[in-house]
Amino acid sequence: ENGIEEVVTALHHIPNGEIWPVSEIQKVKNKIESAGLGWTVVESLPVTEAIKTASALRDQHIRNYKKSLKNLAECGIKTVVYNFMPVLDWARTNLQFQLPEGESMLFDYPTFAAFDIFILKRPAAERDYSPGLIRSAQKVFSEMNAAEAEKLAHNIIVVTQGFIDGVIDPTIDDYKKEFLNHLNRYASIDDKKLRENLAFFLDEIIPLAEELGVNMAIHPDDPPFPVLGLPRIFSTLQDLEWLEQINPSINNGVAFCAGSFSARKDNNVVEMAEKFSHRIHFAHLRNTTVLDDGSFYESGHSIGGVDMQALVKVLQQEMHNRKGSGRKDILIPMRPDHGIKGMADKGLHANPGYPKFGRLRGLQEIEEISRSLFQKP
Repeated sequence: ENGIEEVVTALHHIPNGEIWPVSEIQKVKNKIESAGLGWTVVESLPVTEAIKTASALRDQHIRNYKKSLKNLAECGIKTVVYNFMPVLDWARTNLQFQLPEGESMLFDYPTFAAFDIFILKRPAAERDYSPGLIRSAQKVFSEMNAAEAEKLAHNIIVVTQGFIDGVIDPTIDDYKKEFLNHLNRYASIDDKKLRENLAFFLDEIIPLAEELGVNMAIHPDDPPFPVLGLPRIFSTLQDLEWLEQINPSINNGVAFCAGSFSARKDNNVVEMAEKFSHRIHFAHLRNTTVLDDGSFYESGHSIGGVDMQALVKVLQQEMHNRKGSGRKDILIPMRPDHGIKGMADKGLHANPGYPKFGRLRGLQEIEEISRSLFQKP
């Protein structure tokens, strides 16, 4: 009736790098199934910083990852989402960006540069920005008071991430210091080296995934361009091509996040989906509007830079093709992603980007698009 068949979730209570036991996986699955829903997509089984940086614990964490994959497969969960983003999973500068229909999230380039250069004070950060952007950042910073600067740092470092452990009552300076320590671990890791580390991970994991019938799905960078001097390796059409070349197994696939890919103007999201539809194992169907200076805001699901009807049509056609070719993984699970927080969500607790009714509205919009395509001759 409402388009919801499954829940997409993860074992968030288990620290990154540790094994997911069958008992804990099954506990969550039983709870979901008791509500009349299914669970076949885990988002995400995290790839640790040790794996991304090829540090001392990499081999142990990969062994644990393999054991977790086996346990997930034993419980019938056959699609595993992960990312290879250094340090940050995603970044926004305003978590209450006002749109006519409610609150969204904004990545404002001058504000982010102000955070990087003048608040975080990352060494040599100025090298990563144009003179014009630095001037804009200076203006933004000059108009901030101390409380606003601290809130910006708190949103970027703490609210959307979580980088500090073991410090009693940490201050924002504690967070900034620890954050800089994480960034510094990538001082000698460029795009080329990070690609090597991802290729190593895939060479270890994909043979097991093939054996288990598990589809691995990498989530794109968010935002899909360099931030904080960190390497970025999964943001463009060329990165999709590289992924296929480095490990051609069909189990080596993509969690196609339309919102992430669309946050740069030179990405043609529908074209990317058409070319690599055979590797799409999961999809986030949200939209963005990109501004002239490279800033962007999340504009909902059906409105924005992505022709969502064309994208959904690509996914429907791919599922039709898979059925005809005899592939076992016919369905491409899809979900609405970050939603707009409207009046119905006021007073309800939710993590940034995940308002209950805002995401249901996104689901409704996607469902309407999907049904309209089915009804066309």
